[in-house]
Formats: sequence, C-alpha cells, structure tokens
Amino acid sequence: MTKTLPNEAIRKAAALLREARNGIALTGAGVSTPSGIPDFRSPESGLWKRYNPMEVASLRAFRYNPERFYAWLREIASGIRAAQPNPAHYALAALQQAGYIHTIITQNVDALHQRAGVRRVLEVHGTLETLTCTRCYHKFHAADYIEDYLENGNIPRCPDCGGVLKPDVILFEEQLPFLVWNQAQEAARTCDLILVAGSSLTVMPVAGLPVQALNNNARMIIINKAPTYIDVRADVVLRGDVAELLPLLAEEALRG
Repeated sequence: MTKTLPNEAIRKAAALLREARNGIALTGAGVSTPSGIPDFRSPESGLWKRYNPMEVASLRAFRYNPERFYAWLREIASGIRAAQPNPAHYALAALQQAGYIHTIITQNVDALHQRAGVRRVLEVHGTLETLTCTRCYHKFHAADYIEDYLENGNIPRCPDCGGVLKPDVILFEEQLPFLVWNQAQEAARTCDLILVAGSSLTVMPVAGLPVQALNNNARMIIINKAPTYIDVRADVVLRGDVAELLPLLAEEALRG
C-alpha cells in the first residue's frame, strides 16, 4: 500500500483508472448508507446490534415464520423505497459511462446503482426488486406488492397458487445466485483493476473476490471508512466517506 496525502492518492487512483482496460468495482453497504439505508454489521448502528440474524433473516426463519420475517423486513423495505442514489452511485455511473469501470459487483440489494444509471450490475446478494413464489416458483415484480405490504403489513402471496412470495435476496443459510456468482468470479479473475468501495470485506465468499483479481495481477483501489484485511496489498487506499471521495476520484479521472 502506498502511503500518500489524500490529493496525491486521488491523483494516483485516477491514473490507475485511466490506465485500466478492464476495470471492475466491488461495492458494499458503505455506498448506500449515505442514502439513509442502514448497514447490517457496523459496531455502533448495524442492524445486527438489534436483531439476531438467524432468527429473522435466515432461510429457516423465513420458511417457519414468514410473518416474523416480513415484520422485520418492513422497516428496511420502507427505508429502501424512500432512498435515492447519492453522489457515490452517480460517480460510479460516470466512471462506467467513460469506460473506466465495465462491471459493478454489489453486495447491496437496493437497486440504487441501476437507478443512478449503471448498466451492468451483478447483484451477488440478490435484490428486493423481485419476488419468487415458494410453491410454484413464478417470479413477480415487488412494485406490484410493496404498497399494500408497507401500508397494511400484508404478506405478498402468489396470485396463481396462493404461496408466500419470498424476496429475491440471499438469506443466511442460502446459496448465492449461481449464474451471477459465476459472472462475478469471472469478472474478478479477468479484470486488470478492481475498485473496492464501501465494503469492509468481511462477508465471504464475496470478500475473496479482490484476491482473485490480485492473482491476475490486477491493480487495486480501496475506498472505505474502516480498514480491510487486504489494505496492505492495495495500490491506493482512500479512507473516508465514499459519497465524498468517489465523486472526487471520478472528477479527477474524467479530467484526464
């Protein structure tokens, strides 16, 4: 890791972006928290400080007590519905449009990247935008059910068979979406630069993607408030709020 002053680090990171021919980004909760969406694991305010995830957000919990799951999810879904993309989302969209970042791999389920104009997004932890019937496996748009759920607390049910609809987010005890995860690994293995933004890199297996990129001799930029396990191997580390630093980085990269 190169120790440089913030402005020097931003200039170096921008130069790396401009040199990249197949850059990717990996984003975590820190990209969405400036939009008002709480994260799950922060020591002070994370949702897991208030809830036992295995009791409310595991596959077993959903199957045996979907009412409790949906009661817990209601607050989160309401916040996501009200959230808007922040400057970090728009900065990544600008970097993609300029050709510096081709693929964005995200751990977030809020679809804010897409709403900011990002085209190629791999949602490795799923999305709240769609629902799947647990009985007949038909898929539905969450927008058709969200208002009744948020206002009245009614659990979404399949209009065809009456089965409970499960949000297409990845719960504890559940495997990552096979095709998306394979695409994410391929993107990491073949990129020449990886930009990690707003992720503490503590959740496996996604936290291992930067290692796959490094094994391909990719350069690495990390933007995060807290240290990560792989900072020591990064070319540039920018410590701070991604909603402030990513726009500065994008502006510097696009200026060149």
